[in-house]
Amino acid sequence: MIRKDDPRYARGAYYFLRQALDYSLKELHKRGELDKSNHLSGRQLLEGIRLYAIDQYGPMARPVLEHWGIKECRDFGNIVFNLVECKVLGKTDQDSVEDFSGGYQFAKAFDQPFRPERIKPTIKKPRMG
Repeated sequence: MIRKDDPRYARGAYYFLRQALDYSLKELHKRGELDKSNHLSGRQLLEGIRLYAIDQYGPMARPVLEHWGIKECRDFGNIVFNLVECKVLGKTDQDSVEDFSGGYQFAKAFDQPFRPERIKPTIKKPRMG
């Protein structure tokens, strides 16, 4: 139903976001960083999404997200607010799709954890004698 009104994102993107939300809630509860309202800020959800995507898809996280039409953090906000409009998720009066703007750069957030650290080459001194 959502995709009829907004076809930008694949069905998998919505399923993934719901799973990432559950993952984020569990992780923040474990760390004692969530109040009893169980409400996440946009920033908290973005970080949970990043960690969940890496956990689920490893170095393929960014290509999977892009396949679903997600290319920047704002796309997560659009998906969240599509789910809010359909009453799948709730929001407070302070919540806005703008909370998801900026966020992180996808290449850095999803690719960098899998890049090997650069090793500085050592120059061997020639042996004398």
